[in-house]
Amino acid sequence: MTRRGFCSLFVAVILVATAVFLAHTPGQAASIVLTYANFPPASTFPCIQMERWAKEIEKRTGGKVKVQTFPGGTLLPAKNIFDGVVAGMADIGNFAMSYQPGRFPLSEAIDLPVGFRNARAASMALFDLLQKYQPKEFAKVKLITVFTCPPADIMTKMPVRSLKELKGMELRTSGTGTEALRRIGAIPVGMPQSEAPEAIQKGIVKGNVSSMEILKDFNFASYLPYATEANLFVVSFAVVMNKDRWDSLPGDVKKVIDGLAREQAEWTGTYVDNHVREALEWSRKKYNHQVIRLSGADQKEMARLTKPMIDDYVKRSTSQGLPGEQIMKDVYVLKQKYEKRYR
Repeated sequence: MTRRGFCSLFVAVILVATAVFLAHTPGQAASIVLTYANFPPASTFPCIQMERWAKEIEKRTGGKVKVQTFPGGTLLPAKNIFDGVVAGMADIGNFAMSYQPGRFPLSEAIDLPVGFRNARAASMALFDLLQKYQPKEFAKVKLITVFTCPPADIMTKMPVRSLKELKGMELRTSGTGTEALRRIGAIPVGMPQSEAPEAIQKGIVKGNVSSMEILKDFNFASYLPYATEANLFVVSFAVVMNKDRWDSLPGDVKKVIDGLAREQAEWTGTYVDNHVREALEWSRKKYNHQVIRLSGADQKEMARLTKPMIDDYVKRSTSQGLPGEQIMKDVYVLKQKYEKRYR
């Protein structure tokens, strides 16, 4: 292990040990302390939902449970959160399934380019899908809740009004976006969100493919004055708890946590959809940011070009023992159901 890795492990152990100490210290208001690891900055929606969940758990258990939150990778880095929770380095963790391709095959179905129009519908579709299939991918943990980011759109330095104008354009992306962009003619450049501002300013990429709350949250609107609605894909997130820690909780606490699962998924989708609208209005007023909508013909062509990704998923998941074709049928049924409800 490197010195840096040892130091990170040491800090994590100290933080968890502190939480355990507090849980058994006389005079503390809470008798149960849970540690919750998250990876994005505290101001972003995955961490805002974390803080909301923590407050609701404390309130609904009458102060019996206290949740210590660790945003920004301060307890576990993004790619280590799932395994860190399994190992007990954190009681709870929030992570993006697409950060570990192939490991969460059922969840991947929601991340495909099926054209979700909002995070609320996608979050509820993901929740229902996992409830139906109870996949083995979460067998080592207790699933607390799930949600998605809003649909990914194309934010650029120059206006993109058609797929033709997109052809050959270098765009920052990650996860599912890499193949989706390649199939519609752009040049995907994989990199973390944190590296995008410098890459854009240096001309390495001409834009960013992501959900549009980042226009305000990371001030992308200041140098990406255009956005083209594409609804290319969403990114799925799961909140999981260490199995042994879950088993150790009293029944009344388990009931509160389970009772909040679906509500939290819907709350998070609603919150971030509203936040996108706020970010777009803020960007328009502050930077005269403009949103472009593709023609109906281009939207159909984009769906045709990305359809092989869905076909490949069906074959791949079927080879893994999952009912791939039925899963995708369920995704489309759930998409229609929730988009009709949440316009």
